[in-house]
Amino acid sequence: MSTAPVDLVIIGAGFAGIYTTLHAQRRGLTTVGIDAASDVGGTWYWNRYPGARCDVESLDYSYSFDDDLQREWRWSERYATQPEILRYLEHVADRYDVRQHYRFGERMLSADWSETTHTWTVRTDAGSVVESRWLVMATGSLSAPILPDLPGRDTFRGEVYQTAAWPIEHPDLRGKRIALIGTGSSGIQALPHLAAAGSEVVVYQRTANYSVPAFNRNIDDDEWLAALADYPERRRASWNSLAGSPWTSHPVPFHEASPDEREAVFEEFWTRGGVLFAKAFQGLTGDAEINAAATEFFERQLATLVDDPHTLADLTPHDHPLGTKRICTDSGYYQTFNQEHVHLVNLQREPITAVSERGITTSSTFREHDVIVYATGFDAMTGALTEADIRGRDGRLLRDEWKGGPTTLLGIGIPGFPNLLSLNGPGSPSVLSNMALCSEQQGDFALRLIDHCAQTGFTSAEARWDAALEWTEHGRELASRSFFGSTRSWYTGANVEGKARGFLPYIGGFRPYIERCDDVAGAGYAGFVLSEH
Repeated sequence: MSTAPVDLVIIGAGFAGIYTTLHAQRRGLTTVGIDAASDVGGTWYWNRYPGARCDVESLDYSYSFDDDLQREWRWSERYATQPEILRYLEHVADRYDVRQHYRFGERMLSADWSETTHTWTVRTDAGSVVESRWLVMATGSLSAPILPDLPGRDTFRGEVYQTAAWPIEHPDLRGKRIALIGTGSSGIQALPHLAAAGSEVVVYQRTANYSVPAFNRNIDDDEWLAALADYPERRRASWNSLAGSPWTSHPVPFHEASPDEREAVFEEFWTRGGVLFAKAFQGLTGDAEINAAATEFFERQLATLVDDPHTLADLTPHDHPLGTKRICTDSGYYQTFNQEHVHLVNLQREPITAVSERGITTSSTFREHDVIVYATGFDAMTGALTEADIRGRDGRLLRDEWKGGPTTLLGIGIPGFPNLLSLNGPGSPSVLSNMALCSEQQGDFALRLIDHCAQTGFTSAEARWDAALEWTEHGRELASRSFFGSTRSWYTGANVEGKARGFLPYIGGFRPYIERCDDVAGAGYAGFVLSEH
């Protein structure tokens, strides 16, 4: 089924896709949006697992482009749950009539660039064929879930669920023996809810992660009214920050603070909750002494939450510096292990050897389960771009081009792939920032580039190889100055077998990145080759 050519095809209907679609329409551009889901939401459509919650405060994790929108939507909690965030995105889609531009329930299979016409031809699994001048990949940083390659994995005859593709109708897990594999953010959030339902829960942990309580709360009317009054300043601070939120590190450097002041600062940032703990002092993820002090504080807090000393030891991270894997945000995760029916299996000591019809066998024992829940993460940053057959100039396949690691200009332009614009891709701040504001910034840059080409008569824009190599190397060099670059994590692709290692997001900060993008645009999109067919 072919349709009339359009100005741009947008893949994805999450924060970035919705924003880009509605602002493209405001510019008079014709668009077709494509998403495999049945409705808008992106990651918040798929990740419906019990306990799913954002680790950025609701007041910040929302669009800033329309003051009426941010005042009319009333957030109920400090950290919104998945259902509330999904309702918000549905509300935005309703308010701006976004759905009319989307084809839901279709997955992009391939995209091919024509050097003759300077257009992309996009094909989906529903048989749709769309020709477009521009291809905008708003596919998200964490949208290609992975499963572990366990012997016998598919022989299990009980119920199997994946946190990243949770059923719309929540399964009834009451009284069942549940295996939870994975203790990243999704597993940490899900465990207390699984424990409340199951008769027994066994957690299979490969790597202990740092998690800080969310200290979540409902937003009462007084707090909401105060937030509305402060919204302009809050947004100004967020747009000028390093991570897209208004919170900054303690103003007194760690090495100038007294021991009592350091303790007070760590306590303050601990009670702020979650990822904010890593912002306590500047340099926490690059200075060994600061990191050691933060780690020691964390371990003291953890010891108050877990009763059994052996479980405490297994839950204490030892393989990476604090903050170099995104600190998780939990609501009662560690305390759940104090319940008699919840057990922890340390896979470093007792690896899984097989999954069978009735359960899981490790190197030391067999455990019978009724349910297996996989909370095993994503092929982050690149997976959603490489799973489709995207062919650029001279038939180059993006999957092959990135076998040695991605090369991008600003995370948006890809050499050899004209008119393909990747939003929140590798080389952009993305997962190290507030994705709501980052999605606005990314969509704006893409549309400004499209406008510039239309106004100047150019029909294609392609990142120059030298400019992209320079940007990619710049990002790697910045990462090497911190502990991030040497830590095995999904930031570096270490969670995917065979994936090239390298720090994927841009670590230089949200505001500095915006300024770099503005410089590129102000110089007539320096680093891009603009041409006409």
